[in-house]
Order: sequence, then C-alpha cells, then structure tokens
Amino acid sequence: MTTRADALRGTGVRAGHKVHANLTAAALTASAMQRHEGTLSEDGALMVRTGVHTGRSAQDKFVVDEPETSAEVWWGKVNKKLAPAKFEMLTARVQAYLQGQELFTQDLYAGADPAHRIRVRLVTTQAWSALFARNMFIRPAEAELEGFEPDYVILHAPMFHADPAIDGVRSNTVVALSFAQKRIVIAGTEYAGEIKKSIFTVMNWILPERDVLPMHCSANVGADGDVGLFFGLSGTGKTTLSSDPARPLIGDDEHGWGAGGVFNFEGGCYAKVINLSQEAEPEIWAASHRFGTVLENVVADRGGRLDLGDGSLTENTRSCYPVDYIPNCVREGRGGQPRNVVMLAADAFGVMPPIAKLTPAQAMYHFLSGYTAIVAGTEKGAGSEPQATFSACFGAPFLPRRPEVYGRMLAARIAEYGADCWLINTGWSGGAYGVGKRMPIRHTRALLRAALDGSLAKVAFHADPFFGLMIPDAVPGIPAEVLDPRLGWADKAAYDAAARGLVNRFAANFAEFAAHVGDDVKAIALKST
Repeated sequence: MTTRADALRGTGVRAGHKVHANLTAAALTASAMQRHEGTLSEDGALMVRTGVHTGRSAQDKFVVDEPETSAEVWWGKVNKKLAPAKFEMLTARVQAYLQGQELFTQDLYAGADPAHRIRVRLVTTQAWSALFARNMFIRPAEAELEGFEPDYVILHAPMFHADPAIDGVRSNTVVALSFAQKRIVIAGTEYAGEIKKSIFTVMNWILPERDVLPMHCSANVGADGDVGLFFGLSGTGKTTLSSDPARPLIGDDEHGWGAGGVFNFEGGCYAKVINLSQEAEPEIWAASHRFGTVLENVVADRGGRLDLGDGSLTENTRSCYPVDYIPNCVREGRGGQPRNVVMLAADAFGVMPPIAKLTPAQAMYHFLSGYTAIVAGTEKGAGSEPQATFSACFGAPFLPRRPEVYGRMLAARIAEYGADCWLINTGWSGGAYGVGKRMPIRHTRALLRAALDGSLAKVAFHADPFFGLMIPDAVPGIPAEVLDPRLGWADKAAYDAAARGLVNRFAANFAEFAAHVGDDVKAIALKST
C-alpha cells in the first residue's frame, strides 16, 4: 500500500492534507465531480474548462541555467534562462503551497521502450489534471508501482500565482524545467498540455545522448509492418491522418527512433476536436464520447450533448484519452523501422501542392523549416487569424538543443533505412486563406494511402517552378487543379506572386541553419524567382 510519504518521495513536498496516490480513472472522475472541477457529457466524458489559458503559454517557459547543462541548451526565445537561485525560490514557494492542499499524485512512464523510458511523478491539486496525466502517459502495472522512484518530478500548481519580482519570471504563469535537478514546476495555468509538453521537452533533452531521435510526430503501421511517420504542428492533421482503420496506431504525437525502431513516448492521445466529424474521423470521435476521456474547453448543451463545432471558448478544444480507446492501436506502442516519412503543413497561402515527393536534401530543408500556419487558439496570443510560421523540426517550442542536432539524426536515419519522404499540404487550395478552400480530407487520405502503399512513388512527376517540389502528374480521383495548385487559382499572376513570396520567406527563415547543413540543402534555400 502506498503511504502519503511514499507518494511524495522525491518531490520535496511534505504530506499535509489528503494525498491520493495513483487513483484509477473512475476514482479520479468521481473526485473531480465531487470537487466541482467539471461536468460529465452524456457519454460520461469529463468536461473541464481551463480558464484564461486555453493553450500553451510559450512566453512563460524557462530552463534553469545550470553549469552541468548550460553549454548544450539552445538558449533564446524558446528556452529562456532562469537563474538557479530563482528556481530554488520558486520551487520552495510551490512546495509550501502544495503541502497545504489536497493532492493527487500519479506515477507514470514516458517511453514505451523499456530501455529508454523515464519514470515520472506528478503532484497536482486537481483530480482532473491527474486523470489527464494518467490518460496521457504510460500506466505501470500494479507490481511496478511498489517502490517507484521517479526520474523526473512535476510540481503542478495551476492555481498558484508566481511573482515576477520574487521568482524572476515574466508573469504569474510559469513552466520551469531543471535538467540537473530533474524537476519541473508548472504554476498559474490550468491548461493540461503544459504537463504533456514539459515531459516531451525532457525526452528531447535526454534521448540524443542515447543515439535515439526524439520526434514531434505521429506513427502508424501497415499490414506488412511498414511504419509511417507524420511530422506536423497542431492543426496540420497529425492525429487525424495517423488514425486510420487500415493502419494500427502506434501513437499520435511523440516518438523516438532508434536502432530498435520507433516507440511511442505516451500512452494516450491529445486530439484537437474543433469541428470533429464522426464520418471523417470516426475513431477520434468515438474516443471523445466515452467515460474516462477528458474534454478541455468543449461545449455541450444542458443534457451533456457535445457541440464539437462550438469554438466560443477556444478553437483549441481538446480530447485526452488512452491510446487503447482507438480500436486498432498498437498496444505495446512500438514498431519497426519507418518506410515513409511524411511532413505536414497547413499552407495558409494556398500555394503548396497537396502532396510532393522530397529528395533527402529537401526532407532536411523542410524538417528544419517546419512550415505551417498557427491555428487560432493553439497558443495564447495567437490571434483570430491563421499566421504563417516556421517551427524547426515541427516542434521548436519543445527543443532544448539546437535544431541541427535533431536534423542530422533524421538525415542519418533516412539514409540508413532508405525511407521515402513526402510533403503534404492539408491547408488551402484554389487561393489563400479567406479565398480558397481547405483541402478536402478525402483527397488528402487518398494521396497519403497511395504514398504509404508504394503506388505513388511509381507515377510520373514534374517539378514545380517555385519550390522545386516533385508533383505527381496524375492520380486517379484527384482533380488536376488540386494536384497542381497553380491550376486551381483563377488569377495565375496572383499565385506566382504568393508562391514567390513564400519561397523567399523559407529562404529568410533558413538563414539561421545555413552554416550547419551541407551544400545540397543550402542550395534549396537559395532557390527563388
């Protein structure tokens, strides 16, 4: 039996009021309801609201500047320095706050490969946050909880307000990581994605030293064991496209790629569900309509019937559920070596093709570029309109090391295992955002299926004159004006100007990486018309 002291061992928090260790999903749901933390949907999912923070607070993320790690950290706007003394003060204040609260702890794993997993202990004041973590990470067997010693500790105090004058932070919200102390402090935000992404940052820190590439991608596997990877930021279709009835899901967001193949970091999914369609995305829809799931900022009527089209609280509505809520998931969370690497972009300018085959140099270029459009609400302060953005490795906010570290590892693995690489635009076609239309998901799925089964690699291709991307000449069922984006624009001169502008944006963004890549990759950045 886990005692209060055992549940808090290694956290620096002394047992004060009640401490609930490793409660089940049912018990956590009951506690959340008893504490008025949320309501139930008609299907039994726990519905919660996260207040002012409906997305990550990227400007409030800090890494402690410690001698043991400082030289290896990618310092700048992503990883802002926090002095060790300030972190000690913040930690002590949060620990004192926590020991006066009713607490919920969860002991969990990150990493489905036992050789590369870490043990995580979460201490939180909210039952629903504990349920989120229990859904999101890997749940140890009962026998493995005996004597559980955490590698990393998360002190989660969503109602505690940091003080910039005392704690050395920017606002009353903070996400602070110490790689030397192996401790994470999250305060002043109820948005649960901070819990998930802080551990992803940790995995991005430790795995390169083990020759394992950490990736912000989803993964699935075909009938003959062929693994597909899907890189992309929020809103690009990473979760949707990897949830395919014909291809069992390994995971929807975070994976490692090592000598033994691909493995999921997580034991759950965190799907964006705004405008979710039962017809187009039946697996995610079903998982979002059952007991044990956590729904963030999703709206329902008085009877608990979900309205997934209602974005009045945020466009970044989320559903968090165990991965085995997807019927054809890979329960062990592991697969072999990838045969296809797919990079997703939601192109707000409407000038990129729905699919293109990438050379190895182009794959490196687009991986380091990480182009997409920020969808309103994904990050605090993103605004009401999509914005073109570049995020290195399709996950710059979670990279504690320089992007080239991960880029070189990806290039080496593509070369070693001979994976085919593809760029897919799930954004706009026939014009820019506001004029064109969002790419039909049926077209995207058909093109993706042809890429994954190998048939697309055998068709004829032609190069687009702006990006140098290889576009299929013809694919059954896909209109020519969709395959070649210029054909879909009524004003061809306007397309040319928009494409030229985006090429130049790519080149300007890539200047930061040019000194760290080969001449073949550098040449792509110089291409403009």
